[in-house]
Amino acid sequence: MKKTLIYLTLISSLIACKKEVETPDYNENELTAMTVEFDNIVGGQNLILNNSTYFNTAGESYKIDLLQYFVSNFKLGKADGTYFTVNQDSSYFLIKGSNRNTRFATIKVPEGDYTTLVFTLGIDSLRSAMDISKRTGVLDPSGGMDDGMYWGWNPGYIFLKMEGTSESAPLDPTGQRKFRYHIGGFGGYSAPTINNIKTLTIDLRNRGIAQVRKNRKANIHLFTDIDKVLSGKNTISIAANSSVMFSTFSTSIADNFMEMFTHDHTEN
Repeated sequence: MKKTLIYLTLISSLIACKKEVETPDYNENELTAMTVEFDNIVGGQNLILNNSTYFNTAGESYKIDLLQYFVSNFKLGKADGTYFTVNQDSSYFLIKGSNRNTRFATIKVPEGDYTTLVFTLGIDSLRSAMDISKRTGVLDPSGGMDDGMYWGWNPGYIFLKMEGTSESAPLDPTGQRKFRYHIGGFGGYSAPTINNIKTLTIDLRNRGIAQVRKNRKANIHLFTDIDKVLSGKNTISIAANSSVMFSTFSTSIADNFMEMFTHDHTEN
């Protein structure tokens, strides 16, 4: 009798597990909310503004005073290779290092199991050139200028802004050793210009796919390693380039964006 009870318990557990992993019917007309979390770190340390000292691969020490960046144009991919594109009007977020509440991007997708996350660091050229009535919320240029994420003199969004101090930076007119990296450029309105839009593809299979269900909120937890801005594919020397904005060299920093994001885990 005891063996029979154990056997029945095992069967019940297997049935429960099977129900847990069942994939619901895919329906693009019924959406549910999930989040993508952008957890800012520097190397292996938490990002702490105005305090912690970090070192880049050039051997230079630095502190970060300000960090902000846009993420947008989210897509979720399934194992069969199909993708769901999040409604673009609800697909723009400004992540602020000074406000941890902004680290979550809430998007809506159909129920299902997703193995791939795709998003853009920056603002796409189509939206950048749209009428102002189509650029609301964090994309409102007046609000963007308040946050310092829009160039009024050269219409366009700053995709990533990072500022701080470093003993390696030359003295500026205020007597401080500041560095300033304001990276943007969507390719130009009527003539080609710098294009620093970067599209990231994150494979979720190794650290947990996103199982989106109506009765619970999935969260894809990403680490954003800010040190990669200086220490990615290209080594950026603060001493040699302490202020980079709308210039050809900005593409060297933008190329480093591709190494900034790693998937830590998924909460289902």
